[in-house]
Amino acid sequence: MNFGLIIIGDEILSGKRADKHLPKTIELLHARGLTLSYADYVGDSPERITQALSRAFASGDVVFSCGGIGATPDDHTRQCAARALDRPLVLHPQAELLIRERMKDVASEQGVPYEPDRADNIHRLNMGTFPQDAQIIPNPYNKIPGFSCAGQGAGAVYFVPGFPVMAWPMIEWVLDTHYPHLFQTAAWLEKSVIVLGAMEAALTPLMETLEARHAGVKVFSLPSVDHPQYGRHIELGVKGHPDQVAIAFPELLQGLKAFGAELGPELVRL
Repeated sequence: MNFGLIIIGDEILSGKRADKHLPKTIELLHARGLTLSYADYVGDSPERITQALSRAFASGDVVFSCGGIGATPDDHTRQCAARALDRPLVLHPQAELLIRERMKDVASEQGVPYEPDRADNIHRLNMGTFPQDAQIIPNPYNKIPGFSCAGQGAGAVYFVPGFPVMAWPMIEWVLDTHYPHLFQTAAWLEKSVIVLGAMEAALTPLMETLEARHAGVKVFSLPSVDHPQYGRHIELGVKGHPDQVAIAFPELLQGLKAFGAELGPELVRL
C-alpha cells in the first residue's frame, strides 16, 4: 500500500507559513515501519484541488489531505472532494452532534447561553457537511471532525484540518485504527557508507548490479558537494528487509573496495 499526502493552502505556497505536515507525516509513518510515497502542494484553487483529489481517489492509495475543511470562503476542500466523487454534500448526523457539542462547550466557557438557531451557529454546521457516504475522523482537540471517503480498490482519502495540533493526532488515529495490519516496525533497515571523492556515474554499474541481484532491496545515492565534515562525497547505501540488507550491504562494500573507493563511516537507520 502506498501512502500519499496533499497539503492545501495559499499560505504555504506564498511562504507566509512553513509546512510542518510533511516531516511529521514521514515521522508518523516511519514509527510504524511505513514510508511516504509522494506529496502534493496545492493552493486555494478549487480547480486544482479537485484535480488533485480526483487523482488521489483514483490512485488506490491511502492519502492524507491537510487543510481547507473549514467553513470560510477560502476553504474549498469539502466541496472539491464532493465534486471529485460526483456526490452531493450532506450534513453528517454524527458530525452535527459533535459540532453542536462543541458549540455548547464554547458557550459554557464564555458564560453565555447556547443559542442553536443563531446565524453563526447554523453556519458552523457547514463544517459537518461531507460528501455523501463519508465517514468521520474524530478530533480530540475540539471535537469538530474530519472525514474520509473511499477511493479505488483499498484506497481512501482522509481529510484533516490544517492545524497541526488537530491534524497529527487525527492522522495517528487513522493509521492505528485502519492500518495496523500494514505496520512493519521490525521489517525495514537502511545501511549506508560515506564514499569520498567519487562520482555517481562511476558507481552506477555497481548500484544496478546490486538491485538486479537482490529483489526487494533499494540502492540509493545521496551526493553532496560542500559537506562541512566530508567535503565532496556520496552517501551510498541499501534499504529493505533486514535479512536482505544483511546480504546486500557487504556486497556493496566489497564492490566499493574493488573499485578502489575511499570510504568513510558507515551509517545505520532503522
